Amino acid sequence: MADAPFIPLEFRRLDEDEMRARAAAFAAEADRRRSVRSFSPEPVPVEVLEDCIRAAGTAPSGAHKQPWTFALVTDPELKSRIRAAAEEEERANYSGRMNDEWLADLQPFGTDASKPFLEIAPALIIVFRHAWELQDDGGQGQNYYTQESVGIASGMLLAALNAAGLVTLTHTPSPMGFLAKALDRPANERAFLLIPVGYPADECQVPALARKGLDEILVRY
Repeated sequence: MADAPFIPLEFRRLDEDEMRARAAAFAAEADRRRSVRSFSPEPVPVEVLEDCIRAAGTAPSGAHKQPWTFALVTDPELKSRIRAAAEEEERANYSGRMNDEWLADLQPFGTDASKPFLEIAPALIIVFRHAWELQDDGGQGQNYYTQESVGIASGMLLAALNAAGLVTLTHTPSPMGFLAKALDRPANERAFLLIPVGYPADECQVPALARKGLDEILVRY
């Protein structure tokens, strides 16, 4: 283990009352998170976004390869180009790629191929997955469990942004190859999520949804 020396774990054990309070507070905060499609154009502090991305970068990953890139887009012209490309894919999705069941499941949310939030939201964070490791000599190294690793990092990013007082949407205008092209990303990077970030619009509304209760998602053994 000469290449990976071990160091003492920084850990502070909490008493049970504080553990319960923290867990309950986090669960309540997470329950307020909603996917938003109606954003305010008001700018958000860039250092807040950077700290949330920094938090996402602490996620565990296969063999500690950290196979992710977070592209932060605030340039209006680039956001406009991303919207145009995303809507082109979405028009194909809504007019034939999606089957009838998929379209029926989306109908209650009133979604369609128009995605104005991609321009209105003050920031977009595009999460890229590294399909392989790009080596200095131009070779290809292995990465492991990239879907799982980037999925965990994305979840941590969404939780951090929510805790910071911002709203988000997980947008997946599949296929998303246009994002790597628009942002001139390396050949090993694959777009994983397109996340508009900002404050909600003043008259923002979200669907009246009920989340599954604990008894529906937890199995005890």
